[in-house]
Amino acid sequence: MSSTVKFVQGNEACVEGALYAGLEFFAGYPITPSTEIAEHLAARLPRQGGKFIQMEDEIASMCAIIGASLTGCKVMTATSGPGFSLKQEALGYAVMAEIPCVVVSVMRGGPSTGLPTHVSQGDVNQARWGTHGDHAIICMTASNNQDVFATTVEAFNLAETYRTPVILLFDEVVGHMREKLEMPEPGAVPLVGRLRTSVKDGVNYHPYLPREDGRLPMSDFGGVHRYNVTGLFHDMWGFPTDNPTVVRELLRHLVDKIDNNAAQICKYKEFHLEDAECVLISYGSSARSALHLVEERRALGDKLGLLELQTLWPFPEAVVREKCSRAKHVVVVEMNMGQVMAQVKLAVDKPGRVYLVNRYDGVFITPNDIMNILRLIQGKGV
Repeated sequence: MSSTVKFVQGNEACVEGALYAGLEFFAGYPITPSTEIAEHLAARLPRQGGKFIQMEDEIASMCAIIGASLTGCKVMTATSGPGFSLKQEALGYAVMAEIPCVVVSVMRGGPSTGLPTHVSQGDVNQARWGTHGDHAIICMTASNNQDVFATTVEAFNLAETYRTPVILLFDEVVGHMREKLEMPEPGAVPLVGRLRTSVKDGVNYHPYLPREDGRLPMSDFGGVHRYNVTGLFHDMWGFPTDNPTVVRELLRHLVDKIDNNAAQICKYKEFHLEDAECVLISYGSSARSALHLVEERRALGDKLGLLELQTLWPFPEAVVREKCSRAKHVVVVEMNMGQVMAQVKLAVDKPGRVYLVNRYDGVFITPNDIMNILRLIQGKGV
């Protein structure tokens, strides 16, 4: 496979992935450390026939991509911590109305405006629980530019497949780190297009009636079919209802379409897990430090391994349980106060052997930070 090699920031790799996936509409509001995504798309997207619009705020940006998606476009917005918070109400609307869209959050320290130019991985729980009510969500991440590109393409594919919002969580280091990106040829990576209804004009169209395979064909809003879209619980025509049976079945559908396909959705990487006595679990830029340490200590005979999570939600519980089943220690490496560690403890058979190596002061976690805690865990002193 021939390819074009670029030297780009992680935010630019996200732009390249979105354009490769067929992005047609972007709405956003600049906010550090995600601003480069909007900047590059402002220059690139119109040249490819797409639409770029800078909205007055993050709420309007999220609402704009929802509307554009309903008309049949592949859509994306990008933001950072406080902006991600503002998007949550409309994000829940997209979950309820089953509107495909991609939402990027390049994480910075928080809460509130926090640390705009410093690294953090503090939005993991916000991605899962930021909007209200019971719901499922897909959230992915990456540790290098090649994976940022691939994960962005995958996010568009998942959004169209499951007719749902997909969140991309990159941390500030990944977003601003500049490294090689090999661009695949057009067509080399499979793309999922919008599944449109075959119901003809003048025939009753049910926008919320799944096919046998669970997918819901869409009709471009403003086209030949007239139908209702609402954030209220609704029937197969899209009209509001409080019928308990319909409410229960719709909520079950929204959750099951993602949870029942977790094995296909969840992506991960593993390094030296075949005989690992100590398994490190990490994601994003933290995983780079963890991998550096694993390779370094392997050369000295330490049986360390790394499980790098690329899907954070749905949480890959079965994968974590299986990969950690033979380990004496499980160590979660992340730049928050233990948001993924809490999920790992729920997943493994022996949660008392799960430890946390973390930083939450806006400073990148290093291999030495991890090694210092490992020595304590292994009883080797500092």
